[in-house]
Amino acid sequence: MDKLDFYLQKVIGKRTIEDLYKADGTLIIPANIVITYDHVILLEENNIDLTEADVKDIGADFEQHSQMIDETVVHVRDIFGDIRKKREIQLVPLREQVLPMIHAASDSKHLIHLFSALQAKDDYTYRHNIAVGAIANLIGKWMKLNQQDLMQLTTAALLHDVGKMMIPEQVLNKAERLTDKEFGLMKKHTVYGYDILKETVGINHRQALVALQHHERMDGSGYPMGLKKDEIDLYSRIVSVADIFHAMSSNRVYQNQFPFYKVISEMEKEMFGSLDPEITFLFIEHTMNSLIGNTVQLTDGREGTIVLVSKTAPTRPLIKVADEFIDLSKNSDLQIEQING
Repeated sequence: MDKLDFYLQKVIGKRTIEDLYKADGTLIIPANIVITYDHVILLEENNIDLTEADVKDIGADFEQHSQMIDETVVHVRDIFGDIRKKREIQLVPLREQVLPMIHAASDSKHLIHLFSALQAKDDYTYRHNIAVGAIANLIGKWMKLNQQDLMQLTTAALLHDVGKMMIPEQVLNKAERLTDKEFGLMKKHTVYGYDILKETVGINHRQALVALQHHERMDGSGYPMGLKKDEIDLYSRIVSVADIFHAMSSNRVYQNQFPFYKVISEMEKEMFGSLDPEITFLFIEHTMNSLIGNTVQLTDGREGTIVLVSKTAPTRPLIKVADEFIDLSKNSDLQIEQING
């Protein structure tokens, strides 16, 4: 493993333990700072090597995830606020303040903590972009994308809804059902986002396509162009899965979040319809496997523990309730209502 690969895999996205100084004693990176790619370049310029012993994980519990995501929301709100005012994207603060946090959050083995921290509060517009970035990053890792593709995908996912900054706030935040005219305007955010991104230095055409295509569907039912299957770029298909999962899992101004089983079940139904089947199955399989050992509440009110996830039916796991084992794949009357932890 060369030095850059080592830094990408072992250092970037983690926090410094101590202050780091130049040879002349000048402080260049304070303690407790999340290491970014730019920090790595700075270290290389000053002939300073970092080891795994010099950094620490941000943490895996819910409180740490929640605090980290809350901090990132503040940065995204500022960056997107500038986009609304100036129609320009400031990539430097995005790369320095937001992407490292997303990278670190998606490194977590505790997906339930991550998903809970990502659930929108009263800041859906901003938190949703962070969540889609983090979930797309997860999917990209599971698909074994190389580091360059993963970085491009995550950036594109974070900016997938940037066109909404061109939509009037009274339409964007309307609690009632949109009129046909308002919905037609809302759908234009895909084109607006594409136009902004293709004019942004440092963003390539494939990343801009994610803003344009993330509402396209495999069966041709999406917008703005009604594309089908491989006409839709891989990045856009990944972001669609992340987008739908987080949207259904969150409270929005016009719709409350769905129960966990409903979200996963709906995505499973769409695997051979509107969503890419391979990407969707991969997401469901990894999500369900991460929940082994978690306690759940079933739709009949009983609580149990997930003990086994089937490879053929991952949404219907084996549940241990007291001294009884319940195989949900053989019991269509029961489903998981919610994950308790």
